Amino acid sequence: MLIKQKQWMIKPGIRYPVFLIIIISTVLTVFYQCGSSKKRSADFRIFSVTQRSFSPAVTALGTVKPQVGAEVRLGARIPGKVEHLRANIGDFVKKGQVIAELEKAELNASVEKRRAELNRALANLSAEEVLGPLGIEKLEAEKDRLISIRDLDEREYERQKTLFNDKLTSQKILDQAREELLIATKDLEASSKALQLANSKLEEDLKMLKADIESARAAVRIAEAELSYATLKAPISGIIASVATQEGETVAAGLSAPTFVTIIDLERLQIETYVDEVDIGKIEIGQKATFSVEAFPSIDIHGEVAAIYPKAILRENVVFYSVIVKGLNSQQVILRPEMTANVSIFLEPRENVLIVPATSVKKSEGTNLVFLLEKGKPVRQEVQVGLKLGRFIEIINGLKEGDEVLENHSDWEEKE
Repeated sequence: MLIKQKQWMIKPGIRYPVFLIIIISTVLTVFYQCGSSKKRSADFRIFSVTQRSFSPAVTALGTVKPQVGAEVRLGARIPGKVEHLRANIGDFVKKGQVIAELEKAELNASVEKRRAELNRALANLSAEEVLGPLGIEKLEAEKDRLISIRDLDEREYERQKTLFNDKLTSQKILDQAREELLIATKDLEASSKALQLANSKLEEDLKMLKADIESARAAVRIAEAELSYATLKAPISGIIASVATQEGETVAAGLSAPTFVTIIDLERLQIETYVDEVDIGKIEIGQKATFSVEAFPSIDIHGEVAAIYPKAILRENVVFYSVIVKGLNSQQVILRPEMTANVSIFLEPRENVLIVPATSVKKSEGTNLVFLLEKGKPVRQEVQVGLKLGRFIEIINGLKEGDEVLENHSDWEEKE
C-alpha cells in the first residue's frame, strides 16, 4: 500500500505549476474561440445604408454620324466623258457650286435640234391660223352664192307654178323650174356640209398643231435637262469626303448613278449611341445629354435626345437600341463622322434616396437580395431596387437608413 501511494502522489513542488498550466490552457481556448468569432465578423466589408441625392445618367458608347441629308453622294445621271473635275478631298464647297462637267457637244446639238422642231411646229400653227380661215371664207362665200341661186330658183318656180295654174305656161316649163330648184337646194346642202366639215377640220388641225408645239416644247425641256445633267453641282454645302472619278474617264449611267464625289456637312452631325435594353426604358426624347470623343476626351459637348429607334440591335447576344442625340453646336472641337463618343444621358434628379453598393445586391430567381447584418451575422433580406447610380443602386423597399449590409454579397457566400 505504501508503494502504490508513492506512485500516485505528486510532490508538493510540482503540484502548483500543473494547475497553472491547466488554467492558462482553458483561458487561451476561450479567448481563441471568441477571437475567432470576432475575426470572422471583422472579415466582412460592411456598408451602412444611407440617403443621398443624385442626378443619374445612362452612359453608353456611340458613333458620330451625319444627319439625314447631311451626307450626299453626287453622281452622273447620263453617260459621258468627264471633261472637268473641280473637286479634291477636303475642299469646302457651297451649295450650287460646280463640281464636275461632262462633254456637252452632243447634248448642245440635241437641244438645238429640239428647238428647231419647236420652231417648225410654231410655224405650222401660224400658217394654219392664216390659211385655215381663208379656206373657210371661200366656202362661206360659195354658200352665200348658192343661197342666192336657190332663192332665185325658188322664186322662179313659184312664178311658173302660178302661170301654170293660170294655164299660161306648160307642164314642161314648170317641171324644169322645179328641177332647177331641187338642184340648187342640193348644191346649198352640200356647200353647208363642206363648210361645217372645214370648220371642224380647222379646229382639229389647230388642236393637233398646238399639241405638236407642246410636245416640241417638252422635248426641248428634256434636252435642256439632259444638258444640265452634264454639269454636276453641289446639292449641299460641306466638305468633300471622297472622289471616285478623274478627268478623262467615261462614265456609264445604269440603274444606279455612278458616284463622283461624296459631300458631308460637318455642321449637321448627330450621335448614334447604343443603349442597353436594361436602360432603354429610362430614356425619353428631349432629355439632356453630353458626350466626349476620343480626340478631345476632356471636352464635354452638349445635346439632347432626338429619337429612339424601335428596332433592336443584337451584339454579342446583348440587345441594344439606337438613341439619337442631336443639337450639337460646339465651337471648341471639330467633329468628324465615325468618331467614337462616350455619351451620358441625364435622367430626372433623385432626391434623398437610399443606396447600397451594386455589389451588395444579388439577383436570385427573379428577386433581389442583400445580406443584412443582424447580431453580427449576415441574414438574407429581399429588397426592391430602383435606378443604378454609378457603382451604387437605389433601394426602394426592404431596408432603412442605418441598416448594415455586406458591401459584397459574395463575401458571405464564400464562407457559407
